Amino acid sequence: MSRYITELCPGMEPLILPRDITGEKKKNVNLVALGDVGATLLTGLCLLGADVIDNIGIFDMNKDVIRRYEMEMGQVGWPFGSRTVPAVNGIEEADLFDCDMLVFCASKAVPPIGASGDVRMAQFQANREIIAHYGRLAKAANFKGVFSVVSDPVDPLCKEFLLTSGLSPAQVRGYGLGVMNKRAEYFARKDPDFSSYLSEGRAYGPHGQDLVIANSVVNYDDSLSRRLTDLTINANLEVRELGFKPYIAPAISSGAIPLLLTLTGDWNYSSVYLGKGPEGAFLGIKNRIKKGAVEIENLPLPEKLYGRILKAYRNLCLIN
Repeated sequence: MSRYITELCPGMEPLILPRDITGEKKKNVNLVALGDVGATLLTGLCLLGADVIDNIGIFDMNKDVIRRYEMEMGQVGWPFGSRTVPAVNGIEEADLFDCDMLVFCASKAVPPIGASGDVRMAQFQANREIIAHYGRLAKAANFKGVFSVVSDPVDPLCKEFLLTSGLSPAQVRGYGLGVMNKRAEYFARKDPDFSSYLSEGRAYGPHGQDLVIANSVVNYDDSLSRRLTDLTINANLEVRELGFKPYIAPAISSGAIPLLLTLTGDWNYSSVYLGKGPEGAFLGIKNRIKKGAVEIENLPLPEKLYGRILKAYRNLCLIN
């Protein structure tokens, strides 16, 4: 018997945006916080986003950081005018919501090197206070664009922002699953046992514990998929054990690339809201924006795989 993602929340209303942010017109993107993740993400948008983005507005609580990256990014590009890069300009907090997409990279509590366990959830209580502030600002500004969350833990922070801002659920998106997909691909390229993931696999759920990696949606192997899931979840801890913070791959594979794919209306891995009213949760899944509405990939799934996704969804619903 096959099951479908839409069964997680029967009767869920369509996710319709107040205005379509896709299309040929170049977009204005604003970015909050220029720490390790934000600065790397900004670099990725500058190098990859010339065809999609006209201007990137940057804001940080440290004014010198704004000035630094305004100068640095203004000095990045190709010679002889052969190609362009998006303009980067420092902005004030009051101007943050004058854009098509606002990208939230702020974090108050980044776990130190050597931290163990699921370090992402340790950040929730501190970071939810920050995102609630921006939720109130978005509400006051009557924001009509898309608010994109990159900070950890992505999915609970999306929910906090949704409840605080009162925006449409379609306007809030989380970006954490993209790097989990790429980490699963990394291990699939190294071990032939997991090679099916490269052509038939999928990633679902949160950026952390309860992540669901499926070796294949055609020939699902539960044991193999759980092994690959464990490797993927712990990949960031391996980098930490080397003495480094694992922020480069997340900033590009969960941030810059899927953000650009969102703006062009292409398929990407990101979190969207599944629920009616405040009782649902943001769940990472392959999706795209098409004609102003969020379209979710709704494949027939084996019962065991659906059960794993259902567990992840229910656990996300319980976070408050």
